Amino acid sequence: MTNEHAVARKISPATWIGLFLSLFAMVVIRYAFVFFVPEMTFASAILKETLIWASAAALLVIILCAEHLPLRSIGLGTARWWMSILWGLVVAVVSAAVVGGLAYLTGYGHGPGSAAFEKLPLWLITLIVCRAGVVEELFYRGYAIERLRMIGLGRFWSVTIPLVVFSLGHWSGGAANILIALAAGIILTGFYLWRRDLVANMIGHGLVDFVANVVPKLFS
Repeated sequence: MTNEHAVARKISPATWIGLFLSLFAMVVIRYAFVFFVPEMTFASAILKETLIWASAAALLVIILCAEHLPLRSIGLGTARWWMSILWGLVVAVVSAAVVGGLAYLTGYGHGPGSAAFEKLPLWLITLIVCRAGVVEELFYRGYAIERLRMIGLGRFWSVTIPLVVFSLGHWSGGAANILIALAAGIILTGFYLWRRDLVANMIGHGLVDFVANVVPKLFS
């Protein structure tokens, strides 16, 4: 591939659309519901999750059909499955220790919407936390970091921009939630840069959210 073709691919409209989806789709969806449906209901939660999954599906279509790049270009399929599980457990343990410590020190109580969230059926809460692990890692680690570097940004900005958007996207939970998201994001980003194994990131992220939101209900 010539340099001209590489540059053309880097700045293709599909990549710009993909970057917008990865960085801002969840923020737009989340805060549209905060504004228009401030009290979470079962129906609104289902609609919100559907829109987020649709955004993730659209991003995968962009990668495969518009950018004509393999999923390995965003860190999927780069390691054997058992290695991804193993490293996912490591990520989960490290993230849980840091996030749990910060939650304890800040007295974080999951924000004003926690009561409505906890009223949702357990199966839906489980799906939501699994979606968080899969889609947030797809958006903010796998795609955003790789494509920001592809369009010419250095490592610093390619890492910092998704991390800032990811962290500030949790502002509805207050300053403590932003701090916790920032700490978790730093761990997840660092691991992705080290291993480039997005599946392990998804497993680690999902496990932390599962332990925090689902396990207590199972034993309550």
